[in-house]
Amino acid sequence: MSELEFVPDGYQPYLRRSAVTDPWLPLFSKTEGGIVQLALRVRPAHCNGKGFLHGGVINAMADNAMGLSVIETLSRRGVARSRGGSTISLAVDFLSSAQVGEWVEFLPRILEVEHGVGFADCRVVAGSRDVARGHATYRFFAGAEPVRETAE
Repeated sequence: MSELEFVPDGYQPYLRRSAVTDPWLPLFSKTEGGIVQLALRVRPAHCNGKGFLHGGVINAMADNAMGLSVIETLSRRGVARSRGGSTISLAVDFLSSAQVGEWVEFLPRILEVEHGVGFADCRVVAGSRDVARGHATYRFFAGAEPVRETAE
């Protein structure tokens, strides 16, 4: 197996389908302790004209990882959702670049989830280097029946 095919332990193929992320496949995920981490091996389809991981990909993947982690946290707490949620705000700071072939991980952390609002932040790392950091606020709707949708 070449370095470009290597997937670190614990990561599985990401099975959620989306018209936005489908062109970026394969993507990977792992869930630990209520946190959904996402990852990808940078390919040309992920890059901007300069050959670096595109900021839009970083934004979308960080939003996805944080939103899914809010949903996972609610699920672990036994909170059913009556309908899908949404991203209220999202900010990402770009710290360095990632290039084709690098393994990039989106590592969210839940700060608070209550009263219909979730707060999360996320580190985006390539190896030992921080590529970006983000934070977001999500709206969710607690209800009687669980709904399996993202907070996007």
